[in-house]
Amino acid sequence: MKTVYIETVGCQMNVLDSELVIAALKKDGYTLTDTPADADVILFNTCSVRELAEEKTYSAVGRVMQHKRQDPTKVVGVIGCMAQKDGEGVRTRVPLVDMVVGTGQLAKIPELVRAVQETRQPQYALSLGRKDASRHEVEASFESYDPARDPEMRPTPFQAFVRVQIGCDKFCTYCVVPSTRGPEQSRHPDHIVQEVRALVNQGCKEVTLIGQTVNSYVFDHGDGRRTRLSDLIATMHDVAGLERIKFVTNFPKDMTNDLLDAVRDLPKVVKYLHVPVQSGCDEVLKRMKRLYTVAEYREMLDRCRERVPGVAISSDFIVGFCGETDESFDKTMKLVDEAKFKNSFIFKYSERSGTKAAERYPDDVPEVVKKRRNNDLLAVQNANSLADHRQWIDKSVSVLVEGRSKRETSRDRKGAEPAAVPQLTGRTMTDHIAVFDAPERLTGRTVTVDVDDATGFTLFGRVRTEELVGVTGEAVDVPAFRPRRVSLEVV
Repeated sequence: MKTVYIETVGCQMNVLDSELVIAALKKDGYTLTDTPADADVILFNTCSVRELAEEKTYSAVGRVMQHKRQDPTKVVGVIGCMAQKDGEGVRTRVPLVDMVVGTGQLAKIPELVRAVQETRQPQYALSLGRKDASRHEVEASFESYDPARDPEMRPTPFQAFVRVQIGCDKFCTYCVVPSTRGPEQSRHPDHIVQEVRALVNQGCKEVTLIGQTVNSYVFDHGDGRRTRLSDLIATMHDVAGLERIKFVTNFPKDMTNDLLDAVRDLPKVVKYLHVPVQSGCDEVLKRMKRLYTVAEYREMLDRCRERVPGVAISSDFIVGFCGETDESFDKTMKLVDEAKFKNSFIFKYSERSGTKAAERYPDDVPEVVKKRRNNDLLAVQNANSLADHRQWIDKSVSVLVEGRSKRETSRDRKGAEPAAVPQLTGRTMTDHIAVFDAPERLTGRTVTVDVDDATGFTLFGRVRTEELVGVTGEAVDVPAFRPRRVSLEVV
């Protein structure tokens, strides 16, 4: 029996890519293993957004080389963004790597594995650089890889990512994505809807549409017709059996009213928008080449809340970007304080080779200052997150149950005695995490939860009694609710 092991770091796009690669290898007779020592093929799907992610990957690749030395027939591959960025440099650092495959060449992995096994020679499959050829030729070298789906590779069988576009044309100065994932290209809407129907037939109830700037999606049919993201979502909304539609990540300048109206008017669309701002200072935004001002972002924010009452909004921030002064950072603190995001993902700036920021600006903010600003901004956001979550106390929310909570899975790993009624987790229609005690048979169902308590990261509640009636009609005995706080990772 042939086996494959895959380790994935990075964004939702990487998670989806890994699912698709494993599905292709399964067609070649491979089965998935969670132990690299047992694998015939070992793959690392990589991220290049931050230096730390790359160094962790190189360390992980180095650790599995002991298995490669013991059994030279094993095939070790580095795939994804770091492979596209570093190219042959991957084997300079780790010479025993057999395959280096970029994001636009993932469809070739099964044949590359066979080539390594037959020739014992290293294999490369990389897309063209943005300046290596015409746009059309570069686009052609970054093929959207969307084969049949594999439920086993998804976190749950009833939730799935669906790619609506690849690449990015925004060229933010700090970002490697336009190089590692190529030009922005939108998939044909008919292909997307066909994939959604296939996923629903597999039991999927929630799809998340993903793209580097997903709300930039526009498909030109070539006959005068254009399909916008709002049009695509409206078509998907009619798919029987699909219960929820989400989409990430949004670019502020492309947040159009037709899209907001779709979020408001279509019941299956989750009332949640992730819209990264990155900084609250115009000078910093200009150096980042974000293409909008703070005033324009605030106008977009007000418009979102006006057109979609009750919408939850989250954001991203980079602290310590080149030239960020104390005054610049204070403006970011002010924006976070006033914007009242549901949550924010906050990162310290990490200089990436090959970006315009690395070419043009010195990385001049000391690491100790970056850490302090990260913590200061996080403190403001945490206060806002707590207020946002606590407003749900004594209200009812609709929750798609995803399974056992992190606390329960931690108990499982430690071999602890299972609880009579486990703590389950899921997300609301505003993307808030909720936990509650309930039988596991509710996993995959949408239930009503009465919220009793909240932290800045989690809602705690009770499932409505009528939701707990068993299939045979017998009531399931659930102990009285006691709030149980789950420790969640904060970035």
